[in-house]
Amino acid sequence: MADPRVTVIIATYNWSSVLRYSVRSVLRQSFIDFELLVVGDGCTDDSEEVVASFGDRRVRWINLPENTKHSSGPNNEGLRQARGELIAYLGHDDLWLPHHLACLVEAIDATGSDLAYSLGMNVAADEQYLWPTIPRPQLGSFSSPLCMMHRRRVTEEMGGWCHYRKLLRTTPDVELWRRAQKAGYAFTFVPRLTAIKFPAGHRRDVYATRPCHEQAAWLARIEAEPDFEARQLVSFITGEAVPTGMPYRELLWNVARQTTALFRIRLAGVAPWFRFRQRTSIDEIRRFKGLK
Repeated sequence: MADPRVTVIIATYNWSSVLRYSVRSVLRQSFIDFELLVVGDGCTDDSEEVVASFGDRRVRWINLPENTKHSSGPNNEGLRQARGELIAYLGHDDLWLPHHLACLVEAIDATGSDLAYSLGMNVAADEQYLWPTIPRPQLGSFSSPLCMMHRRRVTEEMGGWCHYRKLLRTTPDVELWRRAQKAGYAFTFVPRLTAIKFPAGHRRDVYATRPCHEQAAWLARIEAEPDFEARQLVSFITGEAVPTGMPYRELLWNVARQTTALFRIRLAGVAPWFRFRQRTSIDEIRRFKGLK
């Protein structure tokens, strides 16, 4: 059996209800030469059964023996087992539009670039507002991982995803793209809206309640509206864009708590303040999402 052109990696952890929709959005792609690796981060629920229920030979379930507490662990296992020349990532609670893979593959083929990235749309809790991710690699700002595609050799040559606890002042995805940029790999931009992200940082205890109604509703819209992309691009112009990771009141509370803690740590001389800030911030968001 010939190797697929693209390997899609979905990192997941104990949220099988929402996994149904992300996998479905992959299987609805107009570009069909792919394998889908759904990699559990030590899952103990019925995620394996959900993946098997699709009955598609392109889809494979992998489960890590222990929970690594970050998608970087499953992503690296996906990279280790990938057979595709190109790598794409999708969050287990996020969705792709049907043209996502086709657009990014076409861009890489046309330009010879090593990485391609597109526009993504973020949906706040209860659809209070929508906003786009505006990538500006020249300024160190990149698309979300679900909007990125890279040649497999990029991570084979420079290494894969770092765990957030090993980083000082950035997140694992931004660190990976910045590393690729510094190494001289070529990026190309695809001026299309291709993905929808439902930031868990806007949804308190989402990993405890495990809802899927938002993904179900948005996927139904994608399937029913031929002009879905155009409509959403117009909404970016006419609507409000609020680029925060969690509700404003909660964000202020976290900032106040972290400022107090940082002051105490700096007085005690226990650790560099910037390292504590980065780790505390991500750990706070994990607790907000209902992860221990």
